[in-house]
Amino acid sequence: MLAAELVRSQGIEVQGLFFETPFFASTRARRSAEAIHLPLKVIDLTRPHLEVVRKPRHGYGGNMNPCIDCHALMLREAGDRLTEEGAGFIITGEVLGQRPMSQNLKALSTVAAQSGYRGLILRPLSAKLLPVTVPEEKGWVRREALMGFSGRSRKPQMELAGTLRITDYPSPAGGCLLTDPIFSRRLRDLLSSRPQCEVSEIELLKVGRHFRFGEKTKAVVGRNKEENEEILSLAGASDLVIKVHSIPGPVVLVVGEIFPEVEGLTVALAISYSDAADGEVAEVKLSMEGSEWRESAPARPKSDFRPFMI
Repeated sequence: MLAAELVRSQGIEVQGLFFETPFFASTRARRSAEAIHLPLKVIDLTRPHLEVVRKPRHGYGGNMNPCIDCHALMLREAGDRLTEEGAGFIITGEVLGQRPMSQNLKALSTVAAQSGYRGLILRPLSAKLLPVTVPEEKGWVRREALMGFSGRSRKPQMELAGTLRITDYPSPAGGCLLTDPIFSRRLRDLLSSRPQCEVSEIELLKVGRHFRFGEKTKAVVGRNKEENEEILSLAGASDLVIKVHSIPGPVVLVVGEIFPEVEGLTVALAISYSDAADGEVAEVKLSMEGSEWRESAPARPKSDFRPFMI
């Protein structure tokens, strides 16, 4: 928002781009763009981004976040649209040193080089601390009117927001699921068993409790009504769906290879995460590929299933 307004204050038209994947949604971007009346295009980057997540050239951050490769991919995609948009250069809201691993001087230079549009990437909030870009050299943008922010403090940005009369802006917390330890653990597990996974399988990582019962078999247990409904909406035709029938309980989705012993374990799992007391026998309804049947089993201590939890 600040980068766009700084450049627009010089009489330059700005077109917002947001690259959406299952790991970061456009909700906040849409709200921010609306707040400053910025035209915004949302572009689905899922497929190329998944390739980056699987094999990042520059590795990961603290979790499954390949920030350098991710930023380079987005800037390359933006650069490839310059002619189509009738645009002359690219701007980003990055601040030198704000994120130690992905926004240090070396990382910013690497991202620009890997994108293929090094000289056309302007970072207005830190421009005075960075090499001069083509837009500055050619006088398209006045360098003296740009900023020299650096470091992790957001106080200068908040002061600039006040100067630019921007009052409705999101909190600085990141919105990328790849930085979340639990989600990253689940994603790593999924990619190890299903390298060419479907988007629906990634969406499933966002809900419930996840259990691995074999290299090719996983169960997801809903934690509330909303998650139960979400899990049902993501169930595939060949997946096993288990619903506790006789008492309140979760929906359990079993994906992958399903053997009799796995079926027994997941039935017990569903009952154990229901309202049944330990040892109480409850009935479940199972459905798969158009067939339905019922089974009963006693509830077991949840600790029995912790070794399987992802």
